[in-house]
Amino acid sequence: MATFITVVQFFAGLSLLIVLHEAGHFFAAKYFGVRVEKFYLFFDFLFPMPEVAKFALYKKKVGDTEYGIGWFPFGGYVQMSGIMDESMDADALKQPVQEHEFRAKPAWQRLIILLGGIIVNILVAFVIYAVIAGVWGDNYLKVEDQVHGIYVDSTGAALGLQNGDIVTHVNGEKIKDAKKVKLEMLFSLADNISYVRDGQEGTITGIDKLFYKSVIEDPSIILFATAELSIIDSVTSKVLANNGALAGDRLVSFEGEPVEYHQDLLLLKKDKPNKQVNFEVERDGEILALSTQLDENSAMGFFTKSDLKITHRDYNFFQALVAGPVKSWETLVFYVRQFKLMFDPVVKGFRQIGGFGTIAKLYSGGFSWYAFLSKTAFLSIILAFMNLLPIPALDGGHAVFTIYEMIFRKPPPEKFMYYAQVAGMALLFSLLIYANGNDIFRWLSGQ
Repeated sequence: MATFITVVQFFAGLSLLIVLHEAGHFFAAKYFGVRVEKFYLFFDFLFPMPEVAKFALYKKKVGDTEYGIGWFPFGGYVQMSGIMDESMDADALKQPVQEHEFRAKPAWQRLIILLGGIIVNILVAFVIYAVIAGVWGDNYLKVEDQVHGIYVDSTGAALGLQNGDIVTHVNGEKIKDAKKVKLEMLFSLADNISYVRDGQEGTITGIDKLFYKSVIEDPSIILFATAELSIIDSVTSKVLANNGALAGDRLVSFEGEPVEYHQDLLLLKKDKPNKQVNFEVERDGEILALSTQLDENSAMGFFTKSDLKITHRDYNFFQALVAGPVKSWETLVFYVRQFKLMFDPVVKGFRQIGGFGTIAKLYSGGFSWYAFLSKTAFLSIILAFMNLLPIPALDGGHAVFTIYEMIFRKPPPEKFMYYAQVAGMALLFSLLIYANGNDIFRWLSGQ
């Protein structure tokens, strides 16, 4: 059931963003008088081969435009008259220019049409983040409110950290949200971090990039996380409830092993799906022995709550309007820093590229409107950034050719644009195969 919910959210979020992205091109084209021949969610052919397996799951012609849903779930497209796009219809460009064609319009209009999808993706993120700020506000953990410090695994201990430390600075920059310390380290490939241990300040310097390479490549490495007690918030399993578990109980052991922090529990139970397990809780100073049946995800039948002091901020309507663009910009910076790791010669982040499976995992963890909207806004920022890349066949590639024309007062040769489009589509197809191949490999290896 959990997998089904994840898949439904993934397709719903991705489909919505694709339709809105293509609508950005569609309405900009219509506004400037360009004929739109097709508007498709997904491709009605085997991308990047426009004449292979060409059929639609649904299509309907309205006016000059054919609206449809393709069978190949890799994005979508708007086909306009007079442009070299995914259809690769070079013959049409050999005909005399018609007033309703894309190529007949001034370069500045064409640039707006090309960037229309990206602009809409950014605006979608603005709106969603503004709604989130206005409805749910914002939560963050101040560094000084980490009452238990951090929880460190063997890799974090090898780095020189200990349970209870409080990391205060990364590369000399003060940490604002303690929940994001690890990400700040990874995405900046931090050379040094500062911490407080038993009231004394300390610094770890000279962190090698090879260390980050090992952390990024091994998903089992925690490195460190904010330490929290494992306190039951609400019980969801009837079996567990019948064994006497109550909200407010604190777990202190699992299968005979002590549980000091919630992270201890996660490590102890992760390899025991569908097993009957014994554990102990503390209630009003008394230790009680309980048992339960883990499900296929090793869940114990209850939700836990944090014992940390989380700082909450509410936003009024006007503050939320400002928070939307601010959060969008922060998210874009966050993603660009992550993206840059792919090109680092030591870290070789390109090995961690994922496909549809990796994107779908964004939506794991059940459904809530807050989580769904947050992840969809993040995905919208990713789509905007990826489409802006100057790769032929992407919006950014077409935009580069148009900007070239605006500067040099003439378009690039049509033959060059044709082969550039072919090369761009081949590159995107190769990345598609590579990324989804990585997902399949990780699935087969149990990662």
